[in-house]
Amino acid sequence: MDNETLQSVSLSETFGCIDCGADLKYKPGTTELICEYCGAKNAIPESEAIIEELDFEAFFQKGEDTEDHHTLKIVKCTVCAAESSLEPHITSSACPYCDTPLIVQNAKEESILQPKSLLPFKINKEEAIQSFKKWINKLWFAPNALKKATLSFDHFKGIYLPFWTYDSDTVTPYVGQRGTYYYVTETYTTTENGKSVTRTRQVRKTRWSSVSGQVNHFFDDVLVPASESLSKEKVNALQPWDLENLTPFDSKFLSGFITEKYQINLKNGFSNAQQIMHSGITLLIREDIGGDEQRILSRNTNYSNITFKHILLPAYISAYNFKGKLYQFMINARTGEVQGERPWSVAKIVFAVLGAIAIGVVLYFLLKK
Repeated sequence: MDNETLQSVSLSETFGCIDCGADLKYKPGTTELICEYCGAKNAIPESEAIIEELDFEAFFQKGEDTEDHHTLKIVKCTVCAAESSLEPHITSSACPYCDTPLIVQNAKEESILQPKSLLPFKINKEEAIQSFKKWINKLWFAPNALKKATLSFDHFKGIYLPFWTYDSDTVTPYVGQRGTYYYVTETYTTTENGKSVTRTRQVRKTRWSSVSGQVNHFFDDVLVPASESLSKEKVNALQPWDLENLTPFDSKFLSGFITEKYQINLKNGFSNAQQIMHSGITLLIREDIGGDEQRILSRNTNYSNITFKHILLPAYISAYNFKGKLYQFMINARTGEVQGERPWSVAKIVFAVLGAIAIGVVLYFLLKK
């Protein structure tokens, strides 16, 4: 599994309408597959499967042969190198990340691991587009032309993004220093009205003392993006996700959407999770040290009882062209949260800076009086 590279592939199968036989697509916010031709509703049965946390160490000992795999056709973008699935019977398509036309004839087969749970799409394409337009209208220092522009959403794609979640018990012995503030009276000389005068003032100092201790903490569902096709910062900014509503994996929920397979494997994902936990542990150590300031001189964290889940979370991905430049954006398909790239108005920024300087000058002279 460590040697696998992440690519965008579809785990979805084709499902025929019970009335007319046409391909069905999942309708966001429901538990139904809807026929776009005759309107028939095809229910997705509620699963009784239990979403389990898998043992991290046991997974590697067991080997990947015991895992479910699917073989599907994918095609690689010649510009951004992302690899995307093709829905059945499609003869032309565009990359969901950069909108470049894909060479369908170059599609290839690949075997991928199946996730065990997901959050289904909750908002539809039209609702997501409205969220994006509201986001555009609220942008500070955006060009006026952007808010008036007619943006194309022809290649607006719904994508299930791959994530890992990790649970772990942590025990962290540490050595550090506690800083406690105290004040001393300091005498100084200054000039007032042309005369030298002596004054006193209180000066804060810090008294340091050596401390050591141990903090224990259980981390639950540390969420790690497993995709490298998108900005990690913007993907993280799509949070929060309602992970308490995870649904057991059913390929029917994927029908009509693209699904990306992890690029960051399980072990590397845990390394990223450790960085997140490290920040949390730092706060716990500082709280344990107490005082007014803290120094952490050394620490050694032990991770145990590690478990994980491989999950899929829904987003809408697209890019818009403004004045010859492409700007990518994404939308949390559960909440409507928008994150993306945007143009800036240099003129607005310059006027804002000049305005701030002018206000500062006026205040200076007013206070001087």
